[in-house]
Amino acid sequence: MGSVVSSANINARSMDRHEKSGFGSNKRVKISTYECDSFQRIIPTLPDELSFQILARLPRLYYLKLKLVSQAWKAAITSSELSQLRRELGLTEEWLYVLTKLEPNKLDCYALDPLFRKWQRLPPMPSFVSEEESTGRTQSSWFQTWNVVGSSIRIADFIKGWFRRRYGLDQMPFCGCSVGVADGCLYVFGGFSRAVALNCVFRYNPCLNVWQEVSPMISGRAFSKAALLQSKLYVVGGVSRGRNGLLPLRSGEVFDPKTGIWSELPEMPFMKAQVLPTAFLADVLKPIATGMASYKGKLYVPQSLYSWPFFFDIGGEIYDPELNSWETMADGLGDGWPARQAGTKLGIVVNEELYTLEPSSSLDSGQIKRYDSEQDTWKTIVPQVPVHDFTDAEAPFLLAGLHGKVHVITKEANNNLQVMQAVLQNNIENSPSEENIIWNILASKNFGSAELVSCQVLDV
Repeated sequence: MGSVVSSANINARSMDRHEKSGFGSNKRVKISTYECDSFQRIIPTLPDELSFQILARLPRLYYLKLKLVSQAWKAAITSSELSQLRRELGLTEEWLYVLTKLEPNKLDCYALDPLFRKWQRLPPMPSFVSEEESTGRTQSSWFQTWNVVGSSIRIADFIKGWFRRRYGLDQMPFCGCSVGVADGCLYVFGGFSRAVALNCVFRYNPCLNVWQEVSPMISGRAFSKAALLQSKLYVVGGVSRGRNGLLPLRSGEVFDPKTGIWSELPEMPFMKAQVLPTAFLADVLKPIATGMASYKGKLYVPQSLYSWPFFFDIGGEIYDPELNSWETMADGLGDGWPARQAGTKLGIVVNEELYTLEPSSSLDSGQIKRYDSEQDTWKTIVPQVPVHDFTDAEAPFLLAGLHGKVHVITKEANNNLQVMQAVLQNNIENSPSEENIIWNILASKNFGSAELVSCQVLDV
């Protein structure tokens, strides 16, 4: 007999357990400072206003231990008042959050403080009722135990099974969740498990240091693309379960973190694919979104057509939130957007510039490119990036914009995960070469055989 675990109980147990163990992040809770004890000051000899000023100036890394001083300190450090004050004073800190998969059915999350170069492990995601214990709600947001996130099945392998029927969908392990950030929180969307495309959404609140289930998506989807635009989270494309197998999704939806409400977007028209005969497109080529970036106030979505074992780039489309419509992407941008692997194209925006990483054919290096909107072309700014392609990994390498710089996250052959930044010597950016680039290792950690899944940056 099973039951749904209360998110409130999960929150309390998770926070207390990880504070004692020294794991997790260390931030605010949305509780008033005075809910703990309305007559207890944070620092007995000082007014609370001054105590908040002191606490706001301490590095976030210290908050975990400081919460153990007293209930008053815990309430203050995890309060919305302290978080708001840090923002007002310009004292927020950017941390890198890396999601990895070690076991077939488990996603592990780690936070890196780049200032002190210290890693902290996040609390595990909560477990909900399993399929066998459910009451038949196969599309429920709590359909599966959530700790099955992070399968190494890639979109290319997924499509391969789609066309070749290599295995039944009912036997597919979990795969294809997407990740985004909004309002200082980390979000994980959907995924595909057995015969169901999940619509569940989980949010990690670094202030509470817990995972919580939030409003589910309108549609269940896997291998979707997520991005933040104008304080709202957009989730676009992906695949779902159709009557005759997998169904590629042209749809998208947008989530408002302040209201918790999802709204539908107009479907992607895949305009370049419409030149093909409709029957041919439906039976052989499957349109799919292969990436997404929030750039210049719009969503840029590269697209492909699949016919295993081939995939064909068809440029991409741009969503304008003001017009609530899609338009065709410029040829140089869409056609030149390099693929990390079949079905995925990296894209990050740093200082209002769009970057990507193109792997080389030798599988042991790559190039960082930046899009030049005036010339509609991708230009190489770092000619050689020391990355390795682990063919079984869901994400052999990742990009992140941290402190206004492009960082590469990759694994070495010795299982060390490295966060690297390229430093151009003599500011020679127009004609970079391998000789005038030095790689700074921001942080390194041995994650064993764990595979990279995704990464995001939170500013809290």
